[in-house]
Amino acid sequence: MREQRKRLIGVVTSDKMDKTVTVAVTTAKRHPRYGKVMRLVRKYKAHDEENACQLGDRVQIIESRPISRHKRWAVVSILERAK
Repeated sequence: MREQRKRLIGVVTSDKMDKTVTVAVTTAKRHPRYGKVMRLVRKYKAHDEENACQLGDRVQIIESRPISRHKRWAVVSILERAK
């Protein structure tokens, strides 16, 4: 059986590239010393085969094999379209 691959949910911040989107994933993390909850934003380049994603869409991405120098994720589905 295939190992579980990581899945993340984020918002598309750039769709200017061909078959590639930039997805910003926001996570909440507590500061180790002060206890304040911080919002961390990490950007991933994800493969979008049909160029279906648009700016502002909420998408789910999955870990994949290296597709190019910076691309290691692929878009699984579009959860919510931008308004």
